[in-house]
Amino acid sequence: RKKMGLLLLLIICQCAINSIKTHSVSKPNVILLMADDLGIGDLGCYGNRTLRTPNIDRLAEEGVTLTQHIAASPLCTPSRAAFLTGRYPIRSGMAALSRVGVFLFSASSGGLPSEEITFSKLLKQKGYSTALIGKWHLGMNCESSNDFCHHPLSHGFDYFYGLPVTNLRDCKPGQGSVFLKGIQKGLVIPIQITGVTLVSLAIVQYLGLLKIPFQALCYFLFLITISLGVLIFFFYHFRQLNCFLMRDHRIIQQPLSYDNLTQRLTKEAMQFIERNTDTPFLLVLSYLHVHTALYASENFRGKSKHGLYGDAVEEMDWSVGQVLDVLEKHNLSDRTLVYFTSDQGAHVEEISSAGEVHGGYNGIYKGGKSTNWEGGIRVPGLLRWPEVVQAGAYIDEPTSNMDIFPTIVKLADAQLPSDRIIDGHDLLPLLQGKVTQSKHEFLFHYCNAYLNAVRWHPGNSESVWKVFFFTPNFSPEDSSGCYDSHVCFCHGGFITRHDPPLLFDLSRDPEEKVPLTPETESRFYEILRVVHQAVDNHTRSLHAVPNQLSWDNLLWKPWLQLCCSSLFQSCYCDYESGESPLQMHLG
Repeated sequence: RKKMGLLLLLIICQCAINSIKTHSVSKPNVILLMADDLGIGDLGCYGNRTLRTPNIDRLAEEGVTLTQHIAASPLCTPSRAAFLTGRYPIRSGMAALSRVGVFLFSASSGGLPSEEITFSKLLKQKGYSTALIGKWHLGMNCESSNDFCHHPLSHGFDYFYGLPVTNLRDCKPGQGSVFLKGIQKGLVIPIQITGVTLVSLAIVQYLGLLKIPFQALCYFLFLITISLGVLIFFFYHFRQLNCFLMRDHRIIQQPLSYDNLTQRLTKEAMQFIERNTDTPFLLVLSYLHVHTALYASENFRGKSKHGLYGDAVEEMDWSVGQVLDVLEKHNLSDRTLVYFTSDQGAHVEEISSAGEVHGGYNGIYKGGKSTNWEGGIRVPGLLRWPEVVQAGAYIDEPTSNMDIFPTIVKLADAQLPSDRIIDGHDLLPLLQGKVTQSKHEFLFHYCNAYLNAVRWHPGNSESVWKVFFFTPNFSPEDSSGCYDSHVCFCHGGFITRHDPPLLFDLSRDPEEKVPLTPETESRFYEILRVVHQAVDNHTRSLHAVPNQLSWDNLLWKPWLQLCCSSLFQSCYCDYESGESPLQMHLG
């Protein structure tokens, strides 16, 4: 009887333990930390020995490090769209056919379509409090300046504090412009054509060869003058019109001030956590670091070994530490999944006007932001959840930032959408060591809307094959990026097409130095055949959708412009420091 009683007690205890474990992996808090343009080689846990990132490294020590974690795009807007939806950006129309692959203006009409289902929408339906703090970059309005059709609050977030577009050099006085070179190149030919046309018309009119109504000439000149006037007005006021801080639907600082900006974002994140200690929450903390314009507060400026870029990295690491500390303070660490990544690789072409390197380090990997070489898409992937995922483990399987969607949706006890393809896969079996092989046999690498490369990891092999259909033309040729144009482009004279495609085995050549040939790889044509078949299957799964990054959706539309005061007051306000629009205008 004693033995039977003891056995029964053991069974009851085991059931209780299992119940606790089951409860612990059900509806955890979720914190998703996303850096901007951070290189995989910038972190100590990925091999950097000169930048100090102890808090981010702590995530690696206490969790899992993904060593082949891939961004779904090498550009901000499409990568973030894929991250939120678990789908390739081509499926949602968030991949450009033109040269410009991201949103640049707050008053553009494109954005993440309302039909898309984000993980924030699904978690909100399951009772989660949801917040996005920091950079959005997925659109704002559609038809009017207050419809907020693309706003974070329209995509499942209860709370938003941050930038609707992105951080740019033009947002910070004295940091130069990302537009100046392009405007100079883009306007020279139209102005020349206009000038030649006007002179030709005047000569023809003078010689009497053609009678042109004087009113028509005046009308033409009027249109040209108005167009130039609008263009000059817009770029003269670019900072006020595009670089501003919002809380929910309200502008609270226009233009944006960089003073203690990371501290403000961090404080907002900590306060959100403290408001939700008894409720499951989803926090997306989307840092402005380390996209240019670079900035760092007084406590970090000049303290790193890598100039302002290093200062910004170390300030971001401090912020991560503050978030982890507030979890510990409220005994939330064991109930919270924390993920850290970057939206794409480092922007290697970022050089300041003074010649200082303002871009990051992609380690051994080739290329950077805007390219599908490994340096552009292989990003940090750190996941910590004490007692649930392995601590100090390394996983060298192909994974994607799209995998976060199905992973956290399943943890929240929500259902994956059944009316659309979800390209991500649940990471938890890998993170817990229950499986050793990634579900991603193939990953498709897009350069804007153009299929650039394919990754194939056969189930019966350690090889990771990567096939390039075209590659960007670096400028200068012997460099590691497109320095002449600041970013690499995806079509026309900016690329070189390859027939047969370039083939690499990343398991043996992660630096993508030596393309394989039929002479050096006996399975060359068989590998290409399998990849082409995968491309055919993938292409058949795509459906035509409106292009959110068409020129019409990208261009500035004055009627969509958000302004906290009025255009006559040049859109000035600072409710963060308590100054009124009039005080700022007079000041």
